[in-house]
Amino acid sequence: MEDHDDGDIIEHHVEEEMEKRGARSHAASSSSFPESVTPSDGEGHSGTQSSHRLLAYSDALISIIATVMILPVAHTKVEDNEELRESVQLLLTTKIAVYLMTFLIVTMAWAAHIKLFQVIVRIDDCLALLNLACMMLITFLPYTFSLMATFPENVLGILLFCGCVMVIGVIQAVIVLYAFSRPFLLNEQIQISENRTIYKHHILKVIMRVPLMCFFASIFSFIFFQLSYLLLAIVIFLPYISQSLKWCRSKAMGPVDESPDSMLFYTYLPSEPLSKERVEAFSDGVYAIVATLLILDICEDNVPDPLTVQKQFGGSLIAALQVYGPEYLAYFGSFATVGLLWFVHHSLFLHVTKTTRFMGLLNSFSLAFVGGLPLAYQLTHEFPHNSRNELEAIQISCVIIFFAGIFQLAIWVVALYNEQETLHPYVRYGGREHVFMLAKLALYPCIALGTFFLTCILSKFSAPIFHLMEITVPFAFLVLRLLVRVGLALLRLMFCPERPDLRSVVEEEDDDSRVQFNALVT
Repeated sequence: MEDHDDGDIIEHHVEEEMEKRGARSHAASSSSFPESVTPSDGEGHSGTQSSHRLLAYSDALISIIATVMILPVAHTKVEDNEELRESVQLLLTTKIAVYLMTFLIVTMAWAAHIKLFQVIVRIDDCLALLNLACMMLITFLPYTFSLMATFPENVLGILLFCGCVMVIGVIQAVIVLYAFSRPFLLNEQIQISENRTIYKHHILKVIMRVPLMCFFASIFSFIFFQLSYLLLAIVIFLPYISQSLKWCRSKAMGPVDESPDSMLFYTYLPSEPLSKERVEAFSDGVYAIVATLLILDICEDNVPDPLTVQKQFGGSLIAALQVYGPEYLAYFGSFATVGLLWFVHHSLFLHVTKTTRFMGLLNSFSLAFVGGLPLAYQLTHEFPHNSRNELEAIQISCVIIFFAGIFQLAIWVVALYNEQETLHPYVRYGGREHVFMLAKLALYPCIALGTFFLTCILSKFSAPIFHLMEITVPFAFLVLRLLVRVGLALLRLMFCPERPDLRSVVEEEDDDSRVQFNALVT
């Protein structure tokens, strides 16, 4: 019982304190500030401003960097006489591994940026410039990974990566020291806290763990470079390894007294809140960039040369464009898939009231597969019809779409586990929208899985049929609510024919939540 109570106390503090993030009006709460940090201290510095626009810019930049790494993978040419399965094996060992690793590293840096600016809620010119320096180095990380993948035994790629991470850590440490020297830039809870120095030391200690590991990795690269890659893998999963070791220690040696610093910030608990707005902004950026990359390929590869139009098609542009019919069909089908996955993501987070660290991790996995959709677009229109390569390309597309959707469904399952705090009442167990939301999240994984099996049993299944299916999926969403209602009615007639209609009861129970939901969506 004692372990359970201590955990509850810690989680209570984490959720209570971190949910209050954001710059607030100092004048409205002047009585709660000590004399050394009065509201006039923050308002008197005209050079300070809200961090909202800086965070929006950072989210947009990081989402672009995380997504464009799919381009080297998507633009890898596979010859018609070359087996796609063998080519995929080569891609998995090099470019796809680079893409997934880079996406994970960049999203890890983005999560660290969220945590840092949950502590710092106002900025000045110095902080803005320091953040730009940090963003510059983050945008350079994909290049270092490309070097590491192309020349795995050359230490230069490892040194460049470790050097970037170490400098990023130093810049973040400088940001923390600068912000704590000007308390009016900090979160209100830290401003009024007596443990401000403890918070600063704890945050610095957590921030410097990764640069320290990279320092050792750079040293070992000259001795035994395989060990360097192992240390870099530990760097990627260091927060989760640290939390797992802490949990094992508590089980083996009993609960450890939690200091105030570990109860407020940088806890790495799966239930630790993340900014829902920033998770949505980052996700929207990834979806928007993936959709844009599709049309870039059309503009680059599917505009005929004027001389070719004149010689081969007698000057008829329409006849020349008809050659690119499969590419146009692939574009519209792929765009429909990206757009509808965003629509499902939007519907999910519309009903989410709080985003946790674990939900953010699952969201990153989903976005990583969404980022792979340009690869699916390239493969499905690249091979001759009714060829083995065409079927395998469709299967790869189905796998990408399946995992992009299944991780969205996993976010929903995790949210249901603690639904009282993470979900709106309408979509909880027994809520009016619960079954419909479940059906909406399960639709794409089911379609992708069904299409995959069709390619295994139908040798005539082709890419045009696949893309036409993608284009018709929006109509399935339009009739989904009707299908769910019909299905529930049939199940009720089959298994509970004499059960009274509980619809009125549910509506009465949801009257109070309806007002809150309307306020949320408006």
